[in-house]
Amino acid sequence: MSATDAFPAGLGPESTDAAAPPGGLLDVLSVAAVVLDASGRITLWSPQAEDLFGYSAEEALGRYAARLLVDERNRDQILKLFAEVMEAGTYWAGVFPVRHKDGSTRLVEFRNMRLQDAHHGFYALGIATDQATLRRLETELSLSVRLVSQSPIGLGVLDTDLRFVTVNPALERINGIPADQHIGRHVREVLPFLDADNVESLLRQVLDTGVPVLDQFATGRTPADPETEHAWSVSYYRLDDPAGRVLGLATSVVDITERHRAATEAAEARERLTLIADATVRIGTTLDLDQTACELADVCVPELADVAAVDVLDSIMDDRRGNSSADRDRPVFRALAVAAGYPTEATRAADPTGEVAAYDPDRLITQCVKTGRPVLIPRVRPEDLRSIARDEVSAGLLARAGLHSYLAVPLIARGSVVGALDLKRARNPLPFTEDDAVLACELAARAAVCIDNARWYQAQRRAALTLQRDLLPPSPPHRPGLEVAYRYQPAAGTSEVGGDWFDVIPLTGDSTALVVGDVMGSGINAAATMGQLRTATRTLAELGLDPADLMGHLDRVADGLGRSIATCVYVVHDPERGQCRISNAGHLPPVLMRPGRAPELLDLPTGAPLGVGGVPFETIVVDVAPGDQLVLYTDGLVETRDTSIDIRLNALLDVLSGPHRPLETTCDILLRILRHPDDHDDVALLIARSTTDD
Repeated sequence: MSATDAFPAGLGPESTDAAAPPGGLLDVLSVAAVVLDASGRITLWSPQAEDLFGYSAEEALGRYAARLLVDERNRDQILKLFAEVMEAGTYWAGVFPVRHKDGSTRLVEFRNMRLQDAHHGFYALGIATDQATLRRLETELSLSVRLVSQSPIGLGVLDTDLRFVTVNPALERINGIPADQHIGRHVREVLPFLDADNVESLLRQVLDTGVPVLDQFATGRTPADPETEHAWSVSYYRLDDPAGRVLGLATSVVDITERHRAATEAAEARERLTLIADATVRIGTTLDLDQTACELADVCVPELADVAAVDVLDSIMDDRRGNSSADRDRPVFRALAVAAGYPTEATRAADPTGEVAAYDPDRLITQCVKTGRPVLIPRVRPEDLRSIARDEVSAGLLARAGLHSYLAVPLIARGSVVGALDLKRARNPLPFTEDDAVLACELAARAAVCIDNARWYQAQRRAALTLQRDLLPPSPPHRPGLEVAYRYQPAAGTSEVGGDWFDVIPLTGDSTALVVGDVMGSGINAAATMGQLRTATRTLAELGLDPADLMGHLDRVADGLGRSIATCVYVVHDPERGQCRISNAGHLPPVLMRPGRAPELLDLPTGAPLGVGGVPFETIVVDVAPGDQLVLYTDGLVETRDTSIDIRLNALLDVLSGPHRPLETTCDILLRILRHPDDHDDVALLIARSTTDD
C-alpha cells in the first residue's frame, strides 16, 4: 500500500514528499526531542526542547541531563529509570517533574527508548511534551469522538470528491443504512430516495464557496422504513484545516418527522375547519333540492375528493321513509348531483342526475344507506370496482380514470337516512383516511338537514301549488261581447306560492264579472284563503250586487277569515250598455287600451284592502267600445325590490303600447319582459277585449 492509500481522498497529504503546512497536531503539541549518550550527557537538543525546558542548545549540549533538568530529590529515581532503559532496552512512558530554566517545576509527558548506532553504541531518546497541553488535546479529542458518536443528530463527513468518509450511529439510523455501506460512496449511491442531482449540486456549491447551507427541508422514505414518509432538516458546511486547506464537507441531519407530521396535521385540521366553514356558507343558500345537492358536491371537490356525487332515496321525495323490506333490501335512489375537480370520464360512471334507479344490495352505497355508517375503501382493488360502480361499463370507466380510493357517507337528517354522499379519488394520490371520513360525515350532516328542508319545502310547495291551481278557474267560458285571455305564474325559484287569483264569472243576461285579487302572505294558508275569497266572490256575484256593495260584503268575509288581508279589483262588463262598472279594494289600477290611443291607467279610488273592515267602497263606470281592452294584474307583474312602482307601471304601459296583438300573445310578452327569472312573487294576469258578437 502506498503512503497516499493510508488517507481518504481529500483528507490526507497530496503526495509523500509534499511539505505539510504548520498548524498540525504535532505543532500544537510542540513535541521536544532529546538524545543522551550512555553516560547521561545531552548529545542532541531540538528547538522544541528549548521551548519546553527553557535552555538553548548551547546551554544544554554536553551537560548531564539529570543535573540540568531534575530536582535533587527526584534524581535517584530518574537515574534508575535511565539505567533500565539503557541496560534492558525497555520502553518507558510516563509523567515526570522537570525543572525549567526559570526555576519552576513542570510536569512533562515522556516517551523514552534506547537507540543503537552503527558501532553498537547505545543512546537514550526522550520525546517530551507539556502534560497540560497533551491532556487538554486528549480531552478535546475524546469529547469530539463522544460528541460525534453519541449525538442524536446525524453527522457525516464527505471528502472533496463528495464521497462519505465517516458517519455517526445517528446518521446510520436516520438513513437506515449501515456505516460500511456509506464509506467511499457518493450520496446518490447511498440515498437514492433523495433528489440526488439537487443535493450534489448544493454540496458542490458549499465546497466551492465555503458558504454553509443551513436547515434545508427534505422528505423521503428510507430503506429501513419504506412505508413511512420522513422529514429532515439538513445542513452542509465546509471543513478547512488551520492552514486553510479544504478537507471536505460535513453534514448534519435532524429527523423532524414528528414535528413535520404535527405541522401537517395542524394544517390539515385548519383546512378541514375552513372547508366546514365554507360549507356552512355555500350549502343551503336556497330551498331548491337540486341546487342544495349541487352545492354539497361542489364543496367536496377538489379539497376532499376528485369526484363527488349526491344521491337521495326516492322514497323521501313523497315522504315514504323506506319502511318496506323492498326499500331496505334494494333501495331506489334518485341521483341529484355530480361534480369533479377536473375533466374526467369518472363522472360518466356516476348515475345520471335526475334518473331513478334501484341499487343492488352489494353496492357500497347501498350498504352505507342500509347501515347508516360510512364505507371507506382506502385502497381500491380491481375487484372492488364492481361494488362501487353500477355496472361493468362504469367499472371500466373508473379503472381508466385511475380510481384508487373510495368513501361513501350517509346523509342523515332528523334521525333518518335520506341519501348518501359518494366520494372518489383518482388524481389526488393520498388515500381516504378516517379523518377524511369524519370530515365527510360533518359535511353530510350539515347538508342532509338542508336537503331534507328543501325536500320538505318542495313537497309543501307542490301541495300549495296544486291547491292553488285547483282553486283557480278552468278555461274561462265564452261570454257574449267579450274575449278573455289569462295567465297564472307561481313565484320563481324556491319561493312559496302566493294567494293571487283571477276569475271570469257569468252573470244574468250577457254581463260578465272579471276579478283579479291577491291575498297577502304565501303558502298553503294563503292559497286556502284565496280559495275561500274566490268562492265568496262567485256567490256574491250571482246576487247581481253593485261592485261596491259586493266589495263591502267581501270585506266582511275576509275579516271573518282570521284577519286575512287581500287586495282585489272587481269589474262587471255589460256589452249591451258598452260599460264596465269597477270597484277597487287597495289593488293596482287596471290598464285601459283603446285602438289608436296610448294605454292608460284607470284613475280609480284606491280603496282599502279587504279585511280592514268598515271602509266604504265606490263604483266607477267606464265606457268601453268594441276593440277596447282591460288589463287586470297583480303586483307580482310590476313590483320589484329595487325599482319604484311608478317606473314599473310606466314600463307596463310601454309594453302595451306596441302594435295590435292577439290577447294570448300580449300575455306572453308581458310575462317575458316584465317578469324576472328570480322574482319572488306569483302573478295573475287577465286581459279582456270588448267585441261585437255576430
